[in-house]
Amino acid sequence: MARAWYHATQVSGDLVSGVSAAERDLSEGDGAAMSSDEPGTDEVLRPDLPRGTVTFLFSDIEGSTDLVWRLGDTYAHAHAAHQALLRAAWADHGGVEVDTQGDAFFVAFPTAPSAVAAAAQATTALAGHPWPADAPIRVRIGLHTGAPQLIGDQYFGLDVHRAARIAAAGHGGQVLLSAATRELAERDLPDGASLRDLGVYRLKDLRHPERLYQLVLPAVPNLPTDFPPLKTLDRARHNLPIQPTPLLDRQDAVRGITALLRQAETRLVTLTGPGGIGKTRLSIQAAAELADDFADGVWFVRLSRLTDPALVVPTIAQTFGLKDQGSRPIADVLRDYLRERRLLLLLDNFEQVIAAAVDVAAMLEQCRDLKMLVTSRRVLRLRGEKEVPVPPLAQPEPRRLPSLERLSQYAAVALFIERARDAKPDFQVTNASAPHVAEICARLDGLPLAIELAAARVRLLPPAALLTRLERRLTVLTDGPRDLEERQQTMRQTLAWSYDLLSVEEQRLFRRLAVFVDGWTIEAVEAVCFAPKRLEPLSLDPLATLGALVDQSLTQQRDEDGEAWFSMLHVVREFALERLETSGEAEELRRGHADYCVARMLAADAHLDQAEQLEWFARLERERNNVRAALRWAKDHGEAAVGLRLAAAMWGFWWQRGPLSEARGWLETFLALTEDPSAAPADVRPRALLGAGELALGQGDSATARNRLEAALTLAREQGDRRTTFEALGSLGILAAHQHDTPHATAYPEESLALARAAGNPRSAARALNNLGVLAYFEGAWDDAVTRFDEALTLSRSRGDRFRSASCLMSLGWVAAHQGDFTRALSLGREALTLFWALGNERRTAEALESLAMTIGAAGGGERAARLLGATTAQREIIGAPPSTTLWRDVERMVAPARARMGEERWAAAFAAGRALTLEEAIDGALDETTG
Repeated sequence: MARAWYHATQVSGDLVSGVSAAERDLSEGDGAAMSSDEPGTDEVLRPDLPRGTVTFLFSDIEGSTDLVWRLGDTYAHAHAAHQALLRAAWADHGGVEVDTQGDAFFVAFPTAPSAVAAAAQATTALAGHPWPADAPIRVRIGLHTGAPQLIGDQYFGLDVHRAARIAAAGHGGQVLLSAATRELAERDLPDGASLRDLGVYRLKDLRHPERLYQLVLPAVPNLPTDFPPLKTLDRARHNLPIQPTPLLDRQDAVRGITALLRQAETRLVTLTGPGGIGKTRLSIQAAAELADDFADGVWFVRLSRLTDPALVVPTIAQTFGLKDQGSRPIADVLRDYLRERRLLLLLDNFEQVIAAAVDVAAMLEQCRDLKMLVTSRRVLRLRGEKEVPVPPLAQPEPRRLPSLERLSQYAAVALFIERARDAKPDFQVTNASAPHVAEICARLDGLPLAIELAAARVRLLPPAALLTRLERRLTVLTDGPRDLEERQQTMRQTLAWSYDLLSVEEQRLFRRLAVFVDGWTIEAVEAVCFAPKRLEPLSLDPLATLGALVDQSLTQQRDEDGEAWFSMLHVVREFALERLETSGEAEELRRGHADYCVARMLAADAHLDQAEQLEWFARLERERNNVRAALRWAKDHGEAAVGLRLAAAMWGFWWQRGPLSEARGWLETFLALTEDPSAAPADVRPRALLGAGELALGQGDSATARNRLEAALTLAREQGDRRTTFEALGSLGILAAHQHDTPHATAYPEESLALARAAGNPRSAARALNNLGVLAYFEGAWDDAVTRFDEALTLSRSRGDRFRSASCLMSLGWVAAHQGDFTRALSLGREALTLFWALGNERRTAEALESLAMTIGAAGGGERAARLLGATTAQREIIGAPPSTTLWRDVERMVAPARARMGEERWAAAFAAGRALTLEEAIDGALDETTG
């Protein structure tokens, strides 16, 4: 390849990673390239060139252009001296100079040891030469051994190409060897020389990576033994594990982590989360993205097999090939190595060696250019530590699924599909199986390991059957891939790993927390877990112990309306529940949990019609599943009195938020179980009967509603329960109005109003006034209706009662519509709709939409009215709350002219289109003022 083995040079004169045009055309498939004017294979123009197995040496001066500027006219003399020293070394060890160009040499040696010896001699001679102090000549050398094809005076084949690439990767004063050269030369190195394994690197234009070694020479003045990262495609040195699958849905997290570590002041970032959340995978991706930011590379240190914190520092040192140096501690050796380097350490699975955090702090303090990325189920609690909790994968809401095409855009679903296809190549999600797949991902909280373990089961179980078995998640989530660590092959093993790291008291609290469903407050923990009546109390500080469990990623904490709310992932709670069941503490804790729920609901009931009602509705929404669990326990364990008290306290929330059928079911169950007066306190029954009547009224069951409300009224009067008396009278008035029982319809709310005013109860007075307004509306007495509604609205607003205010606004909107003031009716109706939707009352939201549809239809907007009515019809079917027959007839009468103008076919089409809308879409359409 004489006179053409470097195809180009940079301005600096450095060796460029390229060879002749013919050599550049080589591929790993054919190993050689010839042009039409090349000599035949039998023609030998250079009999001195070695044949067979040959070791190639490439060399050039680092920074030669800069040296030209520095040395000026003397550069030519320096360059000649450099050539003389190198040629002497080549000649002394049997090297044949194939070609030279500028400051670069291409030399062939018959043996690998002779080539290494020549490189050692040349490097030592250059280091010892008296170069100008500010402009020493440093040469980089690369060696590779192979069996090239010799044609004429040129070598052909990838071995030449590889040798050139190896040389291009080095730095001045550095000698690099391929694995092939190392294998042949390591037993016959120059005296005192050794080889340092630098790891595996990808070289430009070569498909397969190359393991490279550095020749380390005995102490030679002016010759360094440590160099910057090699100039390869890897650029930054690293030992990051190769990942078999792509990273899903973590792009934002990767960007956040890399941005943190690029900040000068950030030295330590800790990724936290429960086992199986994907901390390791995320950290490796982030570290790979940062490879070019650290001159000395990014280095992965696996700590999962360690249990002794004292082994952390030696394990890190081993990563860099550092060894104990006699009496010098390995910590000092590691510190000195890291002190002069700019690199990122990735310490994986730190939780079980947490005591070694002090060693981490010491390394960061002593090594100014060192940064660390740590994965751990618990934070290290070091100064300057930046914690990044790793979230679950994004998952769809099972009750409101997107289209089949969009479903796989959720990372949890995409991961499930990908792993399912690994187990069953023909697996695909269909319209029938999509809800099951979405529910599986939801039940597994988007936890990657759990999803992977579940998806592997589709080889035997279709999604519907798999979902059924996930009632007991830990029995299904087993048999992980054999190449995973043992602790990750089942979810139970993964969680046991974390559990075993807890103290005895922390373990006791952890398993006691399983009594809560979907979460708890600090106050709940203090009441239920720390001081149970017949169990050993916990001696630790509640806040500190909860904080420890949060730190160890076994619980999560978030701020909810200014209240600290704690929770567990479902699979974590199931593990805790297993431990609770075997502890002998379960039943006593469930009893305490039920008592706490009763106290919580009773406290909340007084706030549901106050200014802070939105905050309390949100709190009770979070407690919904805790209440369900307590009700089930009360029913199953014969604690009907507890169940009745809890259901009676909860029904006001259910009446607002639904579902009405569930609420009514619990009340009727416990009313039936407590028919004997001795079965429950007498003061509870009136409230429970009132709730059952109100809920039956909401579901259109007038007969049951009358029965329950009259019974509630009778008991309330007997017991002097004024609040229940006011409310029962008001509800009976509304019921009598719908049944056109005019005498009772008027008498009940008027009595309620008189009693409320006498008792100074504005809440009940507002309700009675609103009911009287409704009666006036039914009779067509518009002025009287407005007077009643206005007074009720004033009282409700003065108390901050959004629900009653919304009811009055909607009622005023009805009147305005009947009076032909459609602009005012729309304004009032939209305000009412906004308030009902904010309260989360889907039943009254539907009623407000119907009111607006009535107004829009009466104003001539038939198509829009039909869509809204279609949407409310679908919504009422979902929540199980049919409209009032009387009001629905009023709506139909008001929209009838617009419907007639449209014709039944167009009306039906618009109505069907409305049924296809989500509730949110229907609300957005109703609030859109641009369409009238």
